[in-house]
Amino acid sequence: MSDLAIKDNSFLRQFEIRVDGELAKIEYSSQERKVFLTKLVIPEAIDREGFKEEFIKAVLHHIQEQNLRVVPTSPQIAGFLRKNRQYKEMLPIGIRI
Repeated sequence: MSDLAIKDNSFLRQFEIRVDGELAKIEYSSQERKVFLTKLVIPEAIDREGFKEEFIKAVLHHIQEQNLRVVPTSPQIAGFLRKNRQYKEMLPIGIRI
């Protein structure tokens, strides 16, 4: 799907990728087969056109491979899911964006 090499740093509870020496991350918490995506942090130096979307897609693909549900509590990630309805099936039953 995406060629971004996402690392799941379970100790710090964040998905991360290093680009040009900068660390982009999505912080999360997990509970009962659900991953709550709580915060998106992308340094300005690597915040270029399309990077945020590719990073979120790569993280969602990683979560999907583990057959987990996703709950976006970050406004940026919720906005992404609103625009990209193909990820709707990853939401837990009863959660609407």
